[in-house]
Amino acid sequence: MDLVATSEKSGDWQPVLRGIEPLLLAELKPGRPQQYDWKASCETWSVAFSPDGTWFAWSQGHCIVKLIPWPLEEAELSCKASERKNRGIKADVRGRGGSKEKTLECGQIVWGLAFSPWPPSGAKERDGLRAPGQSCLILATGLNDGQIKVWEVQTGHFLFNLSGHLDVVRDLSFTPNGSLILVSASRDKTLRIWDLSRDGASKQVQVLSGHRQWVYCCSISPDCSMLCSAAGEKSAFLWSMRSYTLIRKLEGHQSSVVSCDFSPDSALLVTASYDTCVIMWDPYTGEQLRTLRHVLLPPALDYGGDIHVSSLRSVCFSPEGLYLATVADDRLLRIWDLELRTPVAFAPMTNGLCCVYFPHGGFIATGTRDGHVQFWSAPKVLSSLKHLCRKALRTFLTTYQVLALPIPKKMKEFLTYRTF
Repeated sequence: MDLVATSEKSGDWQPVLRGIEPLLLAELKPGRPQQYDWKASCETWSVAFSPDGTWFAWSQGHCIVKLIPWPLEEAELSCKASERKNRGIKADVRGRGGSKEKTLECGQIVWGLAFSPWPPSGAKERDGLRAPGQSCLILATGLNDGQIKVWEVQTGHFLFNLSGHLDVVRDLSFTPNGSLILVSASRDKTLRIWDLSRDGASKQVQVLSGHRQWVYCCSISPDCSMLCSAAGEKSAFLWSMRSYTLIRKLEGHQSSVVSCDFSPDSALLVTASYDTCVIMWDPYTGEQLRTLRHVLLPPALDYGGDIHVSSLRSVCFSPEGLYLATVADDRLLRIWDLELRTPVAFAPMTNGLCCVYFPHGGFIATGTRDGHVQFWSAPKVLSSLKHLCRKALRTFLTTYQVLALPIPKKMKEFLTYRTF
């Protein structure tokens, strides 16, 4: 693998000023392709950081997942600008504390990745998920044949298989509360709920049906109450994580919805579509709060035709909830300021497929069709006291509960994100 450092050392994260392009901090490239069947393509369909930011998972293609301790050792070294321009740096990527990079041989094309949160300190040891006296971080990998393979991160050991899907497992999402509930989204048009803490082989809890097309994406709200799923349809589905029933369909896009994400306080939901738009929703009421347009399309354009130049591939919230990152087919990574409703920074990238923020902010990881991962600088902001208060309140108050409070109307509008 090659590590190409293209900026100052990683300890010197600088906020991106409005209108300034994000800096390409580092790029990981696959080594020599493995001798698998030609169908084992090289795309990086998924990248993920562990919730505590100590590990990075990279689906690099050719049935391989790389587990990389974070931060990258080489990315912390200061290099002269001329050296960075003229040569790549061969890197044996190692993290702090003696952890070493792991290679997971999945045997099938890998489409989805998800880290578990750390199990609660009082959790019991079950199914080998915890070594005596310590927590166990795990990684779930969604495969081309419908299987989900589960791995122990620290050792790289395979733990078990989850079987049930009949087609590609396109996306995975764990509940953030440490309960080891996993949601999987598949091309078989279903979502499945798994409880990895269950004893025995049967860990499937529920099958969610209703989509008529491939399910591309699933996202669980940080408060663990809701699940959003995006399929090759013009609407996204919102499900209850308590009853596993459909709450509502979110209708407003003009083409396939392919990506979705909740804000850190669960008060907002964003969906991205091939129609080149990101729609921001209030998930509690189903109301469209605003639309972010990548390009203005002619009214007569047939949305049911071919994928468009600016079709969206991925959208994600920043950790503090004030920014969005999007990747589109127009070869641009965009960073949006929600208060301005416009992109504040652009970066040129080729064949981008996915994007994810570092859990503590400051940069974004993107995956490409070439199997590469790129790390970009991103705004790292100090949230205002007003926003911190809103975020704290909205983590346990629904929109309806806010509207019922005996407070001024303007304060209600602020708390429900209707003022910017």
